[in-house]
Amino acid sequence: MRKILFDPRGMPAIMAGMEATWWLNEKLRDWLGEVNPADTLSLSAPNNVTSEMGLALLDVADVIRPYPEVVSLLEAAADDGFLDRLPEVTGGREARDAIERYLDEYGMRCVGEIDITRTRWSEHPLTIVPMILSNVRNAEPGARERRFEQGRRRAYRKAEDLLARLRELPGGEEKAAETKRMIDQLRTFIGYREYPKYNMVSRYLVHKQALLAEARRLVDAGVLADPEDIYFLTLPELAGVVREQRADARLLAERREAFASYRALTAPRVLTSEGEAVTATYQRDDLPAGALAGLAVSSGTVEGRARVVFDMAEADLEPGDILVTPYTDPSWTPAFVTISGLVTEVGGLMTHGAVVAREYGLPAVVGVQNATGLITDGQRIRVHGRDGYVEIL
Repeated sequence: MRKILFDPRGMPAIMAGMEATWWLNEKLRDWLGEVNPADTLSLSAPNNVTSEMGLALLDVADVIRPYPEVVSLLEAAADDGFLDRLPEVTGGREARDAIERYLDEYGMRCVGEIDITRTRWSEHPLTIVPMILSNVRNAEPGARERRFEQGRRRAYRKAEDLLARLRELPGGEEKAAETKRMIDQLRTFIGYREYPKYNMVSRYLVHKQALLAEARRLVDAGVLADPEDIYFLTLPELAGVVREQRADARLLAERREAFASYRALTAPRVLTSEGEAVTATYQRDDLPAGALAGLAVSSGTVEGRARVVFDMAEADLEPGDILVTPYTDPSWTPAFVTISGLVTEVGGLMTHGAVVAREYGLPAVVGVQNATGLITDGQRIRVHGRDGYVEIL
């Protein structure tokens, strides 16, 4: 796992990346009429730990692809014991080493990872097997380097085009020089924004392991019935249980029951800091009949098969598919190397799906109300990433 260090430059770097994004969007819109140029200019930006996570799984697939017995074993895997069974087949040791290296780097991630109780990839490696197999089937050897280089070249060509057009304007040399400085600032610092979350979640895994170790001791002592009982205690309450070697079974039962009831609720799309649920509808009269309105977050237009997916572990994606899901977080990033577009029900300009879609060059529309209910898995849809709507074809 990467070293978890406090970097005092972190927040200034993040702010520098955001400043450059804002500056480029505003100035280039004024000067050239360019809308969201931070979609191409941020392609394959270096040192983005979340984007790298998706690409790194392509390297795992490269190791596995030459070994049919390994692929067959992974296709039949039904539990996490597959890692122990891999050395039994040709190429299995190499495959296990590659998967374990990936988990050493990214195994602390999972869906809903800011919830410390969620099961991490390193705790349930079977979760990433579908995406590994998708990459084995659909990517070619060396895809990681080629994709990164393709994105870097697109960003370079876009920058050169913008600078050339700026130089033709009045005061063009000065405009071009300032724009070049901001492009360099964007590409240098934009990846920094991923490190606070990466480091935080890395610590969560360490904290979780320590807490569960204590919980298992309490179970062995007969204080708790289940190690996961600690998830229903505050830290001061847990300290009291450890100190007194006694737990309130009725309190734990009440909180488990309350938790189950909370999971049955549908969260509002917008909730203010005062607890007010805000509801609204899009007022758009510029859309084709039947189109689903949303927020434009990554430009481009793409048509393909909709795959309505609620759990990444069940994602069976093929090149050209458009992912339709309630929301994404960093754990979904490996899926982005396969899809051609993204539609989510929740999100905004700087949420995970929007950011990674721009960096991978994928058209995306977010904030599409009830997208997973209105779009049927397998339907053909067209995503208009610049104008912010989706057509069902």
